Amino acid sequence: MIASRNTGVVAAAATLLAAAPLSAIFQTWTWLIQCAIAVAVVAGVAALTRLVRAPLWGQVLGMLAAQLLALTWLFPSGSELLAVLPTPSTFGHFADLLAGSAQDMRSYGVEVPDTDPLLFITVLGVGGVAVLVDVLAVGLRRPALAGLPMLAIYSVPVAVYVDSVPPAPFVVGAAGYLWLLVTDNVDRVRRFGRRFTGDGRDVDVWEASPLASAGRRLAVVSVVLAVVLPLAVPGLSGGLLNRLTEGTGNGSGTGRGVGGSSGRIDLFASLAGQLNQSEVADLVKVTTSEPSPFYLRYAVADELRPSGFQARPASGRAANRDLPNPNERVGPGVQQTEYRATVEVTKSLSMSLMPVYAEPVRTQDLNGNWLYDPNQQIIFSNRESSRGRKYTFDYIRSTYTPATLRAAKPLPADHPVRRQQTATPGPVPEVEELVQGLTQGKRTDYDRVLAIYQHFSADNGFKYRLSTESGSSGQDIVNFLTNKVGYCQQYAAAMAWLVRSAGIPARVAFGFTNGSQRDGDTYTLTNLNLHAWTEAFFDGVGWVPFDATPAYGVPGSTRSAWAPDTDAPEPSAPETGATDSPTGAGSSAGPAGPDNADRDTDSGLSLGGSTPAERAPVWPWWVAGALALVALLALPALRRLTLRRRRAGRAVTTTATAVPDDGPPADDVRLMVVEADAGRADAHAAWAELLDTLVDFKVRVDSTETPRATADRLVRDALADDAEAVGAARLLGRAEERARYARDPLTGEPLPPALRAVHGALSSRADRRTRLLATALPPSVLLRWRIALADAFGRLVALTGRVRYRLLRWNPRRMLADRAAR
Repeated sequence: MIASRNTGVVAAAATLLAAAPLSAIFQTWTWLIQCAIAVAVVAGVAALTRLVRAPLWGQVLGMLAAQLLALTWLFPSGSELLAVLPTPSTFGHFADLLAGSAQDMRSYGVEVPDTDPLLFITVLGVGGVAVLVDVLAVGLRRPALAGLPMLAIYSVPVAVYVDSVPPAPFVVGAAGYLWLLVTDNVDRVRRFGRRFTGDGRDVDVWEASPLASAGRRLAVVSVVLAVVLPLAVPGLSGGLLNRLTEGTGNGSGTGRGVGGSSGRIDLFASLAGQLNQSEVADLVKVTTSEPSPFYLRYAVADELRPSGFQARPASGRAANRDLPNPNERVGPGVQQTEYRATVEVTKSLSMSLMPVYAEPVRTQDLNGNWLYDPNQQIIFSNRESSRGRKYTFDYIRSTYTPATLRAAKPLPADHPVRRQQTATPGPVPEVEELVQGLTQGKRTDYDRVLAIYQHFSADNGFKYRLSTESGSSGQDIVNFLTNKVGYCQQYAAAMAWLVRSAGIPARVAFGFTNGSQRDGDTYTLTNLNLHAWTEAFFDGVGWVPFDATPAYGVPGSTRSAWAPDTDAPEPSAPETGATDSPTGAGSSAGPAGPDNADRDTDSGLSLGGSTPAERAPVWPWWVAGALALVALLALPALRRLTLRRRRAGRAVTTTATAVPDDGPPADDVRLMVVEADAGRADAHAAWAELLDTLVDFKVRVDSTETPRATADRLVRDALADDAEAVGAARLLGRAEERARYARDPLTGEPLPPALRAVHGALSSRADRRTRLLATALPPSVLLRWRIALADAFGRLVALTGRVRYRLLRWNPRRMLADRAAR
């Protein structure tokens, strides 16, 4: 038992070590504390169940109950008994957390905040893995198989990480797995009693052995190869070779950057998840001196791969220093005005990117951990999150006229921006044909971009709908151009792809529209204001925004002279009360606005004055579950009652069907035989009922005793003071003895009343708990089921052995060996 307890502790510790890769997903270590509590509770209950020598299924039930209690304590709903005992509302709360976890997984990119739904699903998963590891390593003594559930934990960050997973957590998890294997090996050696060096000499348990040293070296080399190989080969991860060569700048910037990727967040997945949320959450509050600001940006996707647009690893210098002056690289005709803005990020938004307006020139309240990439025009960090931060920055707003953009000359073929920002995975015939038709006869880059921009209009059949599948790969773009239904992600990615196909640099920008919640110079931006648009590059101008998404589908949409609203109606006399401000009815961003036109209305939330949808009552499910549980618990009692009635009615039924109404004297012999068989069956049934009664009332049953010896022991130990029960027990013993050994069994005796007398005497002498178990969960029935299950398992093992033996007879190696022996 000491060895099993030690292995159980190591199994729990190995589970926590295997969960180390989850540190790459969460921002803080709250998940580890809660997982440690849950795993400790599971391991403690497992040790207690093994201490009382519970069977394996009992240990599993105990560990599952312990995990339930831990989850109830860590994630209370407020209605628990004694703070740890779950109630029906607790399970409803757990169901809400599970649903919320699915929503949060769609909404956040790594690193994720400590939301209750995500923490609940993490603790639930790690606790379940702890149960599996304990069962495999301690219960079944198969610690090698315990690596499979541990590997399932490691697969989580691999699945959600956009970049390569950090190697250090994998090393920690591998160390925990090796620790478990070593512990089990030492335990087996202790049980065996000897260790060998390989040359015939015995060694002590803890003495170094050449064979063990070779195994340890092999394990270390295997772990090192598993970690180093994916780092060194670019195709398997972000690649160590790639990391050594990246950071050389792109576009118009120069120099080697400080810091790495801002691509840890899947921009398109995060955008789709936030827009599809049924709840509205305030994410950003921005106050700006600009009367009509453009969109607040936080990221760009400027690398086009076969899977679609992705964020390129960012590089830059500290954002708290002087930033590049955009006035130095613009030509004539570009009007630039400097403004100041203050941004306050709420606790509902957490990412390694900082929302800013395009072209910031200086910042305040940001430390050196925040870097600015002048090529992507974003502020990012590899160490901190934007959650709950407040900062101020000055920025340049550039405006242009269509004539200025038309005057821009095409970029040379060897220009770094053109080489990088016009690259596509390969020609898409449908896209190439469409671009050729749209740009035919257009003489300037601006006219080509404008023709592509105007193609995404309602006149050409394009419609805004949020409930469409996300994606920006070549096939996704073709599907969107064919179906002509989508939201900002499809519009922005499709226009950027078409502009690149026309030989003009383009990328996808992500940020916030101005929304509808404006108070003076302050805008409150929610998850419904998240947006994506296209930016095209013009020589002497820079990156120019084009928003192809229909304005009626974008709350707080902003249009410009160089990219007008193609779906706007013809100018007419303004209606009474009409306004051009973002708070007008046409740009409502509330839940009743355009962004919610395609949302499901059965979320149960009261948004925008709508009445909440009625939910189906939960109590029928609880009643059905309670009835199913009662029926399951009642099965042993029903089985016991059925057996008792069948045995009591056997003699009467057999005699009534066997004796004819009248018959010739020649039938007397047959009648005597039938009566004898009926009496023997009566005696066997009564004796079987007596033995089950003894088992139910915890009276020892010895299968080696004769019926008379069993009856005498029963009289001596339990029925000495009850004369009626004593006579009944001796009658039952004599009847079974005659049925077994005599030619003529005992007939005509009232065996059922004798059984009732013995049952009543044993019941009166038993305590209340024994009587309750004998009625509700009869031990005799449970014993029969356990024996039947063991017999079935034994037959299955024997059948498997026979099948294996027959298959081995047809083994080619054995057949060749037999032929050679002949």
